[in-house]
Amino acid sequence: IPADYVEGEGTIVNGTVAYKAIEAALASSFPHGIINRVVKVSNGVYECHNITVNWPHHIFVTRNFKVVGAF
Repeated sequence: IPADYVEGEGTIVNGTVAYKAIEAALASSFPHGIINRVVKVSNGVYECHNITVNWPHHIFVTRNFKVVGAF
């Protein structure tokens, strides 16, 4: 989770970048989630917003599409 992360801030991304971030988030430990948006939050980190479960609600993916954290 980026040190300067503030929930609700960032830039919505779409297209290929969003699809790759979603694919990484769901391929890790969260295969049954539904991601409704991807937000670029800082340092090239993407937050994938998981709406199907109580936890994790936010899955963080690097610019290289590797999961680095969730809460």
